[in-house]
Amino acid sequence: MTKRNVFTLFEILFWPLVAFLSVGLLAEFAALQPEMKAFIMIGVISMSAVQVCQLDVAYALLYDVWSKAIKHGFAAPVGIRHLLFGSLIVGILRGGSVFVILVVASYALFGFNFALPGALPIALFVLGLFLSAAMVGIFVCILVLMFGNRAEVAAWSLVSLMLLLCGVYYPVSVLPAWVRVLAEVIPLTYFLEYFRLFYGFPPIFSHVLLKGYVMVIAYLVVEVYAMKAALRRAKRTGLLLKLSE
Repeated sequence: MTKRNVFTLFEILFWPLVAFLSVGLLAEFAALQPEMKAFIMIGVISMSAVQVCQLDVAYALLYDVWSKAIKHGFAAPVGIRHLLFGSLIVGILRGGSVFVILVVASYALFGFNFALPGALPIALFVLGLFLSAAMVGIFVCILVLMFGNRAEVAAWSLVSLMLLLCGVYYPVSVLPAWVRVLAEVIPLTYFLEYFRLFYGFPPIFSHVLLKGYVMVIAYLVVEVYAMKAALRRAKRTGLLLKLSE
């Protein structure tokens, strides 16, 4: 679909670059110290990759909903695991492309070295980002199967909510205590804390990498079963037919 529709390339090139350049130029204008610039760059690059990847997972259902063909997809001899795994592979390919483009641009334009921590920490961090993106995308799919077209706004609003809570542009320590509780149950918070450790920012929480992976894997397992339950409910209530022609 990406090859046939040039506008889908905007999600890989245009919007991530616009967000990245606007934040990067603001950091240059504010004459931030190198460590503060690194804090901001890590956040904007991470969120751009997560946004693109989670959209591809959500699009696995949203495209069928928009084309009124969702019943045909579930009539095919495939399971939810095929649907989610296939869309996640596409999401990783597209989100990985965004990640590489922005990492190169951050070094070429703003002198930020994303490779400073080394290959293994980067691999662990990027895997955490994509698992977090899968978590958000599957949650959107569950909402679509439960509420229909009304839930499609979640594909864009959930990542924006994570941006506020996970410390993308500021440490979670500046959040009010009751809001910080919400940040502590989102795996992306811990992955960002882990990677920023290599740029001189001590983690606020302990065992951040372990907590991030345990939490995101647990959420994914629960979501797969929840999506199966939501699909059965959609078939029973007739929502699946209402979303199709």
